[in-house]
Amino acid sequence: MSELNTFLFNILLFSLFFNVGISLYGIFARPSLIKKIIALTIFSDTANVLAIAVGYRRWPSPNQPPIPPVITTTEPSIDDLTWFARQAVDPLPQALVLTAIVIGLAVTLFLVFLTLQVYRLYGTTDVRRVARLRG
Repeated sequence: MSELNTFLFNILLFSLFFNVGISLYGIFARPSLIKKIIALTIFSDTANVLAIAVGYRRWPSPNQPPIPPVITTTEPSIDDLTWFARQAVDPLPQALVLTAIVIGLAVTLFLVFLTLQVYRLYGTTDVRRVARLRG
């Protein structure tokens, strides 16, 4: 079972880096603003999944899955804290991803609004044609 988990995690990392490459190509090489926005959305979603993958914690044993990051005892001992640090999932990547999703949505909506304004003014979303029309 461990080899299968390692294999699947490697496929996940490979596909994430492949998505980053494709999205960077779409951002820098495609002339359409719509395609740039789609590529930027793919890039931000890939970065969010990568942040979650960084915070991934393997199960130490088949019987003991990771636990939520909550200490239930009021006076934990050193052994309790050591066990908790070994078992608990780190909530920081999850909190950062939730914040990034909200910020990404706001940025995407702003870029869509700007693209609509460019289309209203120039009649196209092609960056090359807008630069030529602008003079």
